Formats: sequence, C-alpha cells, structure tokens
Amino acid sequence: MNTHRLKKQHLSRSNKLARLAWNLVWLFLYRPSPVPLHSWRRFLLRCFGATIEEGAHPYPSAKIWAPWNLTMRKHSCLSHQVDCYCVDKIELGAHATISQYSYLCTASHDYTQRDMPLITAPIIIGDNAWVTADVFIGPGVTIGEGAVIGARSTVTRSVLPWIVVAGSPPKVIGSRILND
Repeated sequence: MNTHRLKKQHLSRSNKLARLAWNLVWLFLYRPSPVPLHSWRRFLLRCFGATIEEGAHPYPSAKIWAPWNLTMRKHSCLSHQVDCYCVDKIELGAHATISQYSYLCTASHDYTQRDMPLITAPIIIGDNAWVTADVFIGPGVTIGEGAVIGARSTVTRSVLPWIVVAGSPPKVIGSRILND
C-alpha cells in the first residue's frame, strides 16, 4: 500500500527555467564526465539543490529531472541509464542501489478529470535496498530497508523491509538474510 498521497502539481515558470538551466549543465558538464568522477557529479547536483552525501555514486548517464528533489544518502547509487523523474521528492537511503535502466517516476496524470492535471507523490528507497535492472517504481512507493526488487518488475505499491519481490505486479519470492 502506498504511504504517500498523490497531490496535484503546477509547475511554475521559475521551475521550468531551473530545469532548462539544469538540462544544459547535465548535457555539457554532467553527462560527458568520466564514470569515476562521482565527486564532480555530486558537486553539480548540490549546486542545483540536491542533498547528496559523501560516497554517493551518481553515474553520468543517469537522467535526473529536477535535482532539487533528489536526496542520495551515503554510498547510494544511481547507475547507468537510470531515469530519475523527480517531479516530487526521491530519497535513496544509505547503500541503496538503483541498477541500470530503472525508472523512478514520481508523477502521473489524474485521468478522472477532463484536464488530466499532473499529480505527484514521493518515492523513498530504504537503506541497503536494491532495485535491480530495468525496474519501474511508481509515485508514492516506499521500498523498505534491505528489500530487493527483481529485474523488470513494475512496482506501484510499497514493499516491506527485507523482502525480495519480482514481477509485474511484483510477488514476494523470498526474504533477504544477510550473512556477515
């Protein structure tokens, strides 16, 4: 069950101008940076209002829509070709990994209204969680601490901590037990 309510959103002119500036920085400074330069990309994201802790790994091909809505805790990762559509807040917990080609989507449209207004809700990925390759995470979803989402899953409801799910819709396929 989603723990966040969808809210109507109107994007201001200043928001649109900030995104234009960010897109230019992303295109000319962020995207072409060599893979190992995570500190450079952390710096650029912070310049645009993101909360990025030391050791976070934003990869150069990760597309971030609005950095001011992004939080990356220590040693979290947005891997290759991740699409981070952060119209609303997205928070990655410490040591959380979002693997290649995944899509984090905090917005949709209210199709029950004629003008289909934009609606948003945050996404929270817990500490030590792993969103594997090519996963879709929808608005308002919380992925619990230590949870694993199997490849190519579509997640539209929150996932409990330390559970492994896969599929569309995802089904529980086990629990995660750490061997230290």
